[in-house]
Amino acid sequence: MSSGPLKTPLASPAPGCQPKPRPVLTAEQQQKYDWLLQQVKAWTEVPSTKGKAGPLTDREKFWLTKECLLRYLRATKWQEKESEKRLLETLAWRREYGVEELTADHISPENETGKQITLGYDKEARVCHYLNPGRQNTEPSPRQVQHLVYMVERVIDMMPPGQETLALLINFKQSKSRSNTAPGLGLARECLHILQHHYPERLGKALIINMPWIVTGFFKLITPFIDPLTREKLKFNEDMAAYVPAEQMWSEFSSGKLEFEYDHAAYWPAFNKLCDDRRNARWERWTAGGQQIGESEDYLAGATEVGVAGASPAKTETAAPAPVPAAALEVKAPEVASVEAVPATTASVVN
Repeated sequence: MSSGPLKTPLASPAPGCQPKPRPVLTAEQQQKYDWLLQQVKAWTEVPSTKGKAGPLTDREKFWLTKECLLRYLRATKWQEKESEKRLLETLAWRREYGVEELTADHISPENETGKQITLGYDKEARVCHYLNPGRQNTEPSPRQVQHLVYMVERVIDMMPPGQETLALLINFKQSKSRSNTAPGLGLARECLHILQHHYPERLGKALIINMPWIVTGFFKLITPFIDPLTREKLKFNEDMAAYVPAEQMWSEFSSGKLEFEYDHAAYWPAFNKLCDDRRNARWERWTAGGQQIGESEDYLAGATEVGVAGASPAKTETAAPAPVPAAALEVKAPEVASVEAVPATTASVVN
């Protein structure tokens, strides 16, 4: 075993840390899901006001999983037509914003100081997404928001089977070079809109420490824009060890025991490779399962052998590098993962 601090991501949760079982759908909820699935399968075009209208692409069908549809149903309080409207709006936004076109090279300068990193998992197997606003290294720009989107997408790549939400750990400890780490209200509202409207039902817990007075005031300003259910998930100045195993919690946070040093040259390529491998493995399983709209995310992650169409991806068991099967809820060799360098406070309000 090499000495010195870890510089790459942890690939899986600590032993015994598992997601809570998914709630069983009621008969009424199942009926609403079936309705939405049939509507989505009948779509002939994704609307756009920016010249991006057109039929569903394979990547968009891949994104439209069973759990994705259920997230939008829950976010709209099970209103079928509203959930369909929201899904179409997000698909149009993803096309127009260019979510699939954002690259690691383009985003890299935003994360050179490690202002956001993905490292370890909490006690419910949520990916731990660390935000370090004291490491801010760029001025407000469109790329800061793109960084947010890119990193949230990568955190989703890192999620193990059965887990749809993430844990945000935010440390407002000031740096020597920058004391004001709160973003501007305009940029914060833009990020809030993206997170709440296009990434619903993704926040599991937000743990926030070392809140300076200016950030406390900032939170008061943006509170009216935060969904009440999201507010309940925010925890201020608590011991994070209540939620994250000490051995997987960065030593810079609360009582964490994991020695980690951010080295962009080591972390960034390792993080992106790990995410690429998992995303490619899911894609291979989706293809082998018949390219189904409404595919199970647990199947795509390797936790089940058969997809919704009853197809078993025999070819992909050896072809793709390590989707995270149920057995992956065991600690494996560490690897790195990072999350976007966006205004740190705003990322704490993912629905």
